Amino acid sequence: MNEITSYKDIVNKSFLEMQPGALTVADVVISLLMTFFISMLIFWLYKKSFRGVLYTHSFNISLVMVSLVTSLVIMTISTNLILSLGMVGALSIVRFRTAVKDPLDIVFMFWAIAVGIANGAMQFQLAIVGSLFIAIVILFLTRIKMQNNPYLLVLHYNSNFEDEILNQLNSIIKSYKIKSKTVSSNLVELTLEVRVRKNNMDFVDNISKIPNIKDIGLVSYEGDYVS
Repeated sequence: MNEITSYKDIVNKSFLEMQPGALTVADVVISLLMTFFISMLIFWLYKKSFRGVLYTHSFNISLVMVSLVTSLVIMTISTNLILSLGMVGALSIVRFRTAVKDPLDIVFMFWAIAVGIANGAMQFQLAIVGSLFIAIVILFLTRIKMQNNPYLLVLHYNSNFEDEILNQLNSIIKSYKIKSKTVSSNLVELTLEVRVRKNNMDFVDNISKIPNIKDIGLVSYEGDYVS
């Protein structure tokens, strides 16, 4: 009987009766300031390295706010086991359904959350060193440029002259991939993925000289085209 009682006492004193008084106002302020400064690095780097179609300023602001909120949550639950278990249960029912257009956005979101967790747990050295290393890696990878840049070539022509046009097109473009083809009456819209070395656009002028091509368009291709 004494063993059961002493076991309960150990559990109660070690976990269940932990009081949320370990953090001072100075600790909270320092943690939030550190989170803010590092998240501003994320803010700047996201804008600097963005390569998508449309930059979203509100998403970038949300990265800073996610870091601050996460840091506050970690500080709240770090000294109370019961509160931490309740917080885990509450967060498990939260569902985020916002569509992420760029896979790199997920990396920045996880980075912002990780910074909030590290600073909320007072692991400032881990947050600073880890963030600097991640920032260097992202800057290095985003500055690596592909020699063959992908583009979408959009052609409109009369379907009656398709064979002739494709034969001349094959002599100008050695390699391409058909992304889509739309036929409306006698008008054909053909979308091709082409690779351009060092932004050499001379082939566009050559294609425009092919007879019976009504118009031609060239669009930068980021890999998110849906056929």
